[in-house]
Amino acid sequence: MSFFFVNSKKVADFWDFIPKKLQLSRNKLIFVANKFSIMIPRKLESIVTGALNKRKAVIILGPRQVGKSTLLKTLFGNDQDIYWINGDEQDMRSMFDNATSTSLKAVIGNHRYVVIDEAQRISDIGINLKLIIDNMPNVQVVVTGSSSFELSNKINEPLTGRKFEYQMFPLSFGEMVSHTSLLEEKRLLKHRMIFGYYPDVVVNAGNEKEILQNLASSYLFKDILSFDKIQKSEQLVRLLQCLALQIGSQVSYNELGQQIGLDSKTVEKYISLLEKCYIIFRLTSFSRNLRNELKKSRKIYFYDNGIRNAILGNYSLIENRMPNEIGALWENFAIAERMKKNAYEKAHCNTWFWRNKEQQEIDYIEEADGKISAFEFKWNPNKNATIPNSFAKEYSDNR
Repeated sequence: MSFFFVNSKKVADFWDFIPKKLQLSRNKLIFVANKFSIMIPRKLESIVTGALNKRKAVIILGPRQVGKSTLLKTLFGNDQDIYWINGDEQDMRSMFDNATSTSLKAVIGNHRYVVIDEAQRISDIGINLKLIIDNMPNVQVVVTGSSSFELSNKINEPLTGRKFEYQMFPLSFGEMVSHTSLLEEKRLLKHRMIFGYYPDVVVNAGNEKEILQNLASSYLFKDILSFDKIQKSEQLVRLLQCLALQIGSQVSYNELGQQIGLDSKTVEKYISLLEKCYIIFRLTSFSRNLRNELKKSRKIYFYDNGIRNAILGNYSLIENRMPNEIGALWENFAIAERMKKNAYEKAHCNTWFWRNKEQQEIDYIEEADGKISAFEFKWNPNKNATIPNSFAKEYSDNR
């Protein structure tokens, strides 16, 4: 078993995610802000490049405005050999209505690459992708989607054994270190904990609040409000506000329902949809042997601190916040970065938090190949952290 104490002075040790060399020659995305081109390397570019031309579809999932379309434009540019399809446009979607392999061949022609953006908007997209892959072996399909509950349901069965799937996140600490420097990102840590890492936020210094409010009020709800005829946007916003106030704390669906006027099953359904839209993610409690371990608890975190703060409309500086809230923001920030690292590196591990009835707790736990790693987060560098004796004794064999 490994135990890691992560405070605000040890960010590099925690992520182990920083390139040894600043590779600014190839893995670059171009964001245009204030008439200047800003190059920010994205980890996923080299990963996707390595997956091309292997007779499998490449699926890139992630929230809107996270940089998926920009990634595709960086990979393929204005190459005339690319056939671009935008799933948000009705005339593009209609091409797939009752499509056959023959009709799809006629549309695609001699293009070697087919790039479909926001594919979850296209009916029967999984069947259509299967037709392309099976009947046009020389065509590489690359697909993006911003809602996994829609796209995954449409492609999982038809594309069994026919796809590589990746998740894209807001910019990561490691990606920004490659763009600036470790020193610069450590200096900006308090700023990132408030405004987050969405690309448009990062490259438009001074306009963070306006951009985040637009993201939180429109783009992030576009998919979920169109799913299953969800109309209760006011209650959805109130649910997100309640979750934003409880990061780092255990969450009760019954209590949330009482606060916003929904039954617990509806709350759970909404949380599941928010998770599949890449706004939040859940950690459940780790429990194996001890009778006093909590077995059915869960915590909920946001993929991006900026979105969390925008939902509350609170952009106050770290120095002006209560210590417990600063600690919660740091915990959310660090765990979200760890999730990015694991996803990009395809580190297959189970994740939890741990707590027992005596209120002893470990913030974050990973298990990979039978080995348990425990993490404790403290913003104050003068505070020490120790692993609870009961946990250490019970799981000492998982080294």
